[in-house]
Amino acid sequence: MALHAASLSIAGFAVNSRVRTKKAKFARAASFPSPPPTSTSTCRRFPGCIKAVSGNTNSVPEASGSSLVVCLGELLIDFVPTVSGLSLAEAPAFKKAPGGAPANVAVGIARLGGSSAFIGKVGEDEFGYMLADILKENNVNSQGLRFDPGARTALAFVTLKSDGEREFMFYRNPSADMLLEEKELDLDLIRKAKIFHYGSISLITEPCKSAHVAAAKAAKDAGILLSYDPNLRLPLWPSAKSARDGIFSIWDIADIIKISEEEISFLTEGEDPYDDAVVRKLFHPNHKLLLVTEGPDGCRYYSKEFSGRVSGLKVTAVDTTGAGDAFVAGILSQLATDSSLLQDEERLREALRFANACGALTVTERGAIPALPTRQAVLDALVNIVA
Repeated sequence: MALHAASLSIAGFAVNSRVRTKKAKFARAASFPSPPPTSTSTCRRFPGCIKAVSGNTNSVPEASGSSLVVCLGELLIDFVPTVSGLSLAEAPAFKKAPGGAPANVAVGIARLGGSSAFIGKVGEDEFGYMLADILKENNVNSQGLRFDPGARTALAFVTLKSDGEREFMFYRNPSADMLLEEKELDLDLIRKAKIFHYGSISLITEPCKSAHVAAAKAAKDAGILLSYDPNLRLPLWPSAKSARDGIFSIWDIADIIKISEEEISFLTEGEDPYDDAVVRKLFHPNHKLLLVTEGPDGCRYYSKEFSGRVSGLKVTAVDTTGAGDAFVAGILSQLATDSSLLQDEERLREALRFANACGALTVTERGAIPALPTRQAVLDALVNIVA
């Protein structure tokens, strides 16, 4: 699918493929330092910009081997209807919001005061440079971000039902995130991480599948904790079987996995996601922690030594986009500074309580990245519940 000079009414912002480039808005992207000679490519539409972009170290934190979380995957634009409960055709307007699960996690960690970096690819277009700016503005190290001159930044239209749940329609045929190549990976950045986080969408097609596998291998070989959120988006896969096989293809190498109740049902082909015995089937001996999110009901946790449940926060859901990513950001931000939480159930439960609050606060606003909470907002919410 492609957008051919089609104008969309997006909360008062007209988007047209022929619209004049907002040079002032994207000029900041030209200030990135140059990458190695093997990665450079002059941008045709943005003079002075480069294809492989390194983060401006004056505005983003340096990679820290002690607490850095590196996230690999998709970075895109979500278009969210301004009115809930309508189909995409019925929606009067859309609010554009930056998103993409791994990018959401990276921003979520930074917003909580942690250290994060993002590796992925966007189009050499207005949306791509807008997303690069958003990473910088949120203190996410973007030295692993690349631009593709031949593909557009991915778009996702998200239908919000009356209860805040979502349905997706994607425009990526192919989008830039699908075209990340192994040779474009910043392996040095990955090796500096404490945790390497990823999803399964980058496993769907080549060349990004090979890039994903190579990045995960480099992290594993370096002794880095691997965090995996399958983030099932079935319409993007050729078939249900290919989705199941793809998700399981890297299942055993992860140290930490986060899945939802719906994903358990899908992966087990219809078994009861609330049955601990069913969940235990998914727990591999290599895993250190398996987390099951249950929306407003909180989460369950499983390790070799213990398991249990942590209640969630009750809030009024406006948009559930990004809630799971906020949860992941919440738990990884704490594990990155103290991985001994994995062996201490009481402290782990406190960390999961914090992560639940991160997810709950995110659903109270529209969009993913715009709704991700600060550390202080999470602590305030937890104090108010106790009070």
